[in-house]
Amino acid sequence: ADALGPHGYPPDDAVLYVDEPMLAMLQDAAKPIAGLPQVFWIDRLMTGGDWWTVGATGSAGAPRRYTLYSVKGGVGRTTTAAVLAGHLAERGERVLVVDMDLESPGLSSAVLDEATHAQFGVSDWFVEDLVGQGDAVIERMAAQPPWQGEFEGEVWVVPAHGKEPGEYLAKLGRVYMGTPEMSWTERLGKLVRLLEQRYQPTVVLLESQSGLHDIGASTVMGLNAQVLLFATDSESSWMDYGILFQHWRTQGLAASIRDSLSIVSALTPEVDSLAYLQRFRERAWELFGRHLYDDVTCESDAPGSFAFDIGDEGAPHQPLPIYWNRGLAAGTSLRTLAEAPIHLAYGHFFGQFGQLANRAERQ
Repeated sequence: ADALGPHGYPPDDAVLYVDEPMLAMLQDAAKPIAGLPQVFWIDRLMTGGDWWTVGATGSAGAPRRYTLYSVKGGVGRTTTAAVLAGHLAERGERVLVVDMDLESPGLSSAVLDEATHAQFGVSDWFVEDLVGQGDAVIERMAAQPPWQGEFEGEVWVVPAHGKEPGEYLAKLGRVYMGTPEMSWTERLGKLVRLLEQRYQPTVVLLESQSGLHDIGASTVMGLNAQVLLFATDSESSWMDYGILFQHWRTQGLAASIRDSLSIVSALTPEVDSLAYLQRFRERAWELFGRHLYDDVTCESDAPGSFAFDIGDEGAPHQPLPIYWNRGLAAGTSLRTLAEAPIHLAYGHFFGQFGQLANRAERQ
């Protein structure tokens, strides 16, 4: 109690004796107290726990999963989810898009009209599954946008809420609950697997909630997905990603997550874009190098190390550029996917994303 000061409790209330197996379970959170061997303190977490572990790897033959994540909102994740789904379907993929931005849903309304909106959504499943009714809504959780019929493949969109959201705010109060058998992240994994079994996609796109909430953590850490980190060249963006990357490094998670990451230069300006992307690349390389890349200090350390020069193609710090486009910024409808502004904004992104997908398949 003296060592912890205001962070602790009186000793009669605060000592929990644990055996070795339980201590092993707590090893990521337990921290030693200087001068007190065999005594550890553990943060009492209400949220944030899902940033502490990385989910298991996927099984052979499973669809490729991609999480679209950002620490800040307003960087084009929703638009990218719709545009990328159309691009992949045009090439014959069966694409399942899941709107996990439950606090600020918008994907389904952007691509579906009222007549085609799915009857149920992600929030409905989480509530109904708590009372054993999850299977009753799975069959009616996805709808197809009007433009998907133009493509060789298919697109299915799973909204955050159904056609009749009802008292959505009250529903959100129950969405994030775990059960005695499964954490919320495990329940999310169950939902994604059920959707994959029902719709048989080859690619799954998960539009994550932005920020450092547990919802973002679950889609980034818990679903064995390749993660597209959306960022702009702003001090706040680099600082917030630095907080997240430092957490991964100090908790020994860097080696488990870093190979799944790719950074996206969102809203890349049309003017002086080359200079902007060079500056963005430098800042991204500095960020990854400080927290996630191996510190290669001599030639003997190099074989097998996870470290990249600033110009290495395919490195996680190499930005996938999405260009700001007047047509898209002016509110081009995602129900039609106008070809001209999409090509101008996403042409380079599509090329680099294809290379990323090929590397992921080989792995």
